[in-house]
Amino acid sequence: MTTILVLVEHQNGVAKRASLEALGAANALGGTTVAVLFGAGAADAAKTLGAARALTVDLDAWSPDRAAATIAEAIAAHSATGFLAASTSTGRDVAPRVAALCDVPLYSDCTALAAGANGVEITRPWLAGKLIAKLAPSSAIVVATLRRNCFALAEEGAPEVESLAPVGEPKATLTNVEAKAGGKLDVAEAAVVVSGGRGMKEPEHFHLIEELAAAFGNAAVGASRAVVDAGWRPHAEQVGQTGKTVSPQLYIAVGISGAIQHLAGMKTSATIVAINKDADAPIFKLADFGIVGDAFEILPALTEAVKAARAEG
Repeated sequence: MTTILVLVEHQNGVAKRASLEALGAANALGGTTVAVLFGAGAADAAKTLGAARALTVDLDAWSPDRAAATIAEAIAAHSATGFLAASTSTGRDVAPRVAALCDVPLYSDCTALAAGANGVEITRPWLAGKLIAKLAPSSAIVVATLRRNCFALAEEGAPEVESLAPVGEPKATLTNVEAKAGGKLDVAEAAVVVSGGRGMKEPEHFHLIEELAAAFGNAAVGASRAVVDAGWRPHAEQVGQTGKTVSPQLYIAVGISGAIQHLAGMKTSATIVAINKDADAPIFKLADFGIVGDAFEILPALTEAVKAARAEG
């Protein structure tokens, strides 16, 4: 790929982590990376991006169709061969529109990109995560969204910043964003994740997982696919190939055997602790620390130990 455009989301003049990962993925392909930023604060966010160039677009109100039209025109103007966006709600809103305008396929939720002999090679989940597909696109322009926490962050830089005029008239605009009251910490953003599996036996026992997460203070509750499929926990908490990919500083897997789909969603965690009564559970092969025993005895003791450590520190 020669020139790759990347949609960079930002807030308060700071680029979001998921977008920095997309920039890192583009840089790793060896082409010229061009960041595209929209709205107020774009110029500030662009100053330190790890890209050769940055295009800032002033929009009075966010419009996904207008953003897509502007990106499609920029792709043509730069003779770009690729467009990447993080697999966030914004990225999933814009990327399909860009693909449609460029008349090319969309490769969604990619977990790896590599420069091959005949162009970029894409890895992504297939058939609801039952298979991992490796694809070699033949289209002139590759449009893809990237799963969060799967790519290295781009290093800071000093790109050449250029202002770009938006294209077309908006068909729809975003008028307001309201934060959900009392919203839980997202597993994809948390520094600590405590996940439970079928080893918790019943949904009522998940209060032990919740109490340990609360003891850390900056932890989110996660769950395996089996637990979510059983209706014990909401899909927003699912960690794995068909759920969310996480990369926290600490990942605690409780009663999770370690199916390959789950491991794919948390293997990049800095430190992994596994708690399981089965000493031969596959999760122990990946874990940095393992505890073989009854989770219903271990979790209360661990929760009290975390509380005591935080009180002392």
